[in-house]
Amino acid sequence: LSGIYVLLLLFVAASDFLIGRLVYGCRERGRRGRGWVALSVVINVAILTYFKATDFFVDVVNNLYGSGTLNWESVVVPAGVSFFVFQSIAYVVDISRGEIKPLNRLSSYLFLLSFFPKMFLGPLVKAKDFIPQIEADGVSVTKADVGRAVSLVAGGMVKYAVIAKALGLLFVAPAFAGELGDGGFVALMAIYGFTLQIYCDFSGYSDIAQGVALMLGFRLPDNFNAPYHSATITEFWRRWHVSLSTWLKEYLYISLGGNRRGSFRTYLNLFLTMLLGGLWHGVGMTFIAWGVLHGVALALHKIWMRIVPGAKALGGDMSPLRRTFATIFTFNLVAFGWLLFTAEDMSVVGDMLSRIANNFS
Repeated sequence: LSGIYVLLLLFVAASDFLIGRLVYGCRERGRRGRGWVALSVVINVAILTYFKATDFFVDVVNNLYGSGTLNWESVVVPAGVSFFVFQSIAYVVDISRGEIKPLNRLSSYLFLLSFFPKMFLGPLVKAKDFIPQIEADGVSVTKADVGRAVSLVAGGMVKYAVIAKALGLLFVAPAFAGELGDGGFVALMAIYGFTLQIYCDFSGYSDIAQGVALMLGFRLPDNFNAPYHSATITEFWRRWHVSLSTWLKEYLYISLGGNRRGSFRTYLNLFLTMLLGGLWHGVGMTFIAWGVLHGVALALHKIWMRIVPGAKALGGDMSPLRRTFATIFTFNLVAFGWLLFTAEDMSVVGDMLSRIANNFS
């Protein structure tokens, strides 16, 4: 986030600060300003695509036409670009929907994008929740706030810097690299280990971000709610990285039509939303497969609720025994997804599954 990359953040801030005001002017004249919204989306998605996808496309071309066809240095991804780009798109869309008014000062909008506790891994905050905190006359931090903040930071550090790092360095990475043997039991435990690692990593960081922000007098939303207690895949996405799943729902799924255009379009929109969510995390076959898995799972769960009497989106109304089995199934489905998420390529996925199926000792 140093040197020339600061200019990227300044460009995104200045661009959407201006576009937001133009969209608001259109609304004042009775129009939605869709052209300006589209321009904001194009600019931000182009930035994200360049930094996230260039290396992938260069590799594809070189694999197809021979090494060296494209001589391109690896692109350095600026810290937090995925999050401040999504945050900026949401700001313009919220203005076009009439949910917020544009900020009056560029410095305030720059603060909204670059508030450092949330900038790198989230949570994504809604502009309508954060802008009133920016525009408040003063900042108030009570003793109770400090107490909760210290608790959040301490707990987050244990999850993020102790459990996640120890699991990754001492077990998960060596197991995936084959340094602990080629047994299927080790492979399965490595998948479960990464399932715990990625939760402690993301949720630990979110706790730290919440705690640091609270010490400064700003409140960020909760981002994780015991996601591995979920009894359905739909419930999982209401508990996992809540701010991201909410963003995908409100700004992608609903924009595609949501569930307003019939059953088939609903399933297709779910699939496309999760596919694009996978590509947001990284451009590659493993991330595409991860997005496809969750998109298909969500669509199938929608179909299940439609054809099975009494089926629910969440597991709260299930009997204890049924919820137990449903939770185990959902956990293993999510864990398989994390294998796709973390594997370097699909050959690693095939190798891990082969070890579990053929050499479980």
